[in-house]
Amino acid sequence: MKVTSVFNRNLEAYNQEKRIIVNKGSTRSSKTWSILQLLYLIAESSSVPRLISIVSESMPHLKKGCIRDFENMLRTENKWDRRAWNATDKMYTVNHSRIEFFSADQPAKVHGPARDILYMNECINVPFETYRQLAIRTRETIFLDYNPSHEFWVDEKVLTRAESVLIHSTYLDNDFLTDVQVQEIESNKKDAEWWQVYGLGQTGSKIGLIMQNWEIVPSLPSTYKQRWVGIDFGFTNDPTAIVEVRLAEGALWMRELLYARGYDNIMIGNYMDELNIPHSISIVADSAEPKSISEIRHQGWAIEPANKGRDSILAGLSILNRYHKYLTGDSTNLIKEFRNYRWMTDVSGNPTNTPIDRYNHAIDALRYVALNKMSRKGNFDYYIKR
Repeated sequence: MKVTSVFNRNLEAYNQEKRIIVNKGSTRSSKTWSILQLLYLIAESSSVPRLISIVSESMPHLKKGCIRDFENMLRTENKWDRRAWNATDKMYTVNHSRIEFFSADQPAKVHGPARDILYMNECINVPFETYRQLAIRTRETIFLDYNPSHEFWVDEKVLTRAESVLIHSTYLDNDFLTDVQVQEIESNKKDAEWWQVYGLGQTGSKIGLIMQNWEIVPSLPSTYKQRWVGIDFGFTNDPTAIVEVRLAEGALWMRELLYARGYDNIMIGNYMDELNIPHSISIVADSAEPKSISEIRHQGWAIEPANKGRDSILAGLSILNRYHKYLTGDSTNLIKEFRNYRWMTDVSGNPTNTPIDRYNHAIDALRYVALNKMSRKGNFDYYIKR
């Protein structure tokens, strides 16, 4: 296998029989890929059957992350065996050992049978109690990895233990990145907070995060007072983001319906038809794209432009933050935006009232709904508008 120094350091820690191997680092540093390579080789070479569990916060996160990377990694090495993959149980068998994938939001799995090796991907998004339940059911080694966007339980409850080891890495440890990929990463150096976490792999801060009062839930409520859809148009460089919003129990419930590039207006309308969205549902879209709104309206959709104006960004965000917000677990891009959307900081590092224009495509779609359907009554006192 073609490996990076990150793989070699994980292999060394594993051979030293370290109990907990923690991988902290920047984007594209080969953390996940290296651990997956090592786990496969452990299973392949084991003289006894082993059970290896690979866990992440949700199944959508796993499918887009570790499961996809695992298959791509084996295909790159011409080792992928379709017959060894059980798509129903999300389990791969090699040399009588099993590599299983499951999400941390499955209580039966978390509190279920023991395993030999545990790998928790992006553990920063998983509660400590979930980790603890999995850890006490793990007989041998525990691998953890994450981008350190803020301090969390690993800093206080894992790295302080003598049987743990920290492996820090950055994109510079990944010899297989192209020059274009490196240039793209380094083009973000002027964004100090982003660069600290995703460029240097150093611990960031929750200070300056814009979206407050939210949590992840399995699904949207079936009964609700209001239902809307927000659209932020993209096409080539930026993704088109479509988000459904439901008002229920005094809170906003949100689900990402689309987050992808290359969608024209006809494709957007057809996609909403495929999702069985009623044509009568109220849709609010970016007013900067009147032609797009007109074309979608001509397809029979009840779409209107967002009421933008002076301070409309701050007003929309203020409206959203007055509500408790529930995001469905399959809204992976929306969740990522909520975790990363920040205020700019001044020279002293204090947040300003200007958002950084990053991680905001799906959030913009939400703002449009807030501006049109939760209108200002006075002094940021809002009421629901049909």
